[in-house]
Amino acid sequence: MVNQMKIGIIDYGIGNLGSVYEALNELGVTSCLVNRPSEMHTFDKLVLPGVGGFKSCKATLDDFGWTEAIQEEVLGFNKPILGICLGMQLLADFGAEGVAKDEFTKGLGLIPGKVVSLKSLGCKERVPHVGWDDVTSSVSSHYLMSGIPDGTDFYFVHSYAFIPDNLDVISASCYYGGVDITAAVSQKNIWGTQFHPEKSSKAGYKLLQNFIDGNQC
Repeated sequence: MVNQMKIGIIDYGIGNLGSVYEALNELGVTSCLVNRPSEMHTFDKLVLPGVGGFKSCKATLDDFGWTEAIQEEVLGFNKPILGICLGMQLLADFGAEGVAKDEFTKGLGLIPGKVVSLKSLGCKERVPHVGWDDVTSSVSSHYLMSGIPDGTDFYFVHSYAFIPDNLDVISASCYYGGVDITAAVSQKNIWGTQFHPEKSSKAGYKLLQNFIDGNQC
């Protein structure tokens, strides 16, 4: 039975769109690629995928009118959004990837915080962080991680990490190379995962189902 909810996958020319689309369809929800900012208003929830660099992807969002439109939908109309991988990082105020030292690119500003390199955090393992790694939910974990046991493996591919201003928005974390990495964030109607749920087997599908079913919190 198909869920009557409509989820729009933001297609700004960058990202893991096919795998996200297939995962949502397998879960029985109606999902479509959103090709123009004006189309977002017709969907119940949004997914912001992302693969590549913070600076270049944000420039694309700016140049094609996505930035203001996403801010209006999410902050103005309280529309739920799930950022995946770089899509989660873009939720932040600022990102350090692709710019000179001590400089930042302005993000979407949906969850206060910044995105910095794993090496700058003191990561002692290989970067990028690629592969399966276990995730632990926070004490005040959001519905996003509901029904997912601590220690469950998810699939990561990243060299930068989101450091939120308010640590209470961290729904889950991952320990890698001697540092704690923000694995998932949530603030009211705004959710994000550093890992790829659409590539993370049953646990990833459970998280996507939580996003489909979840109310604003």
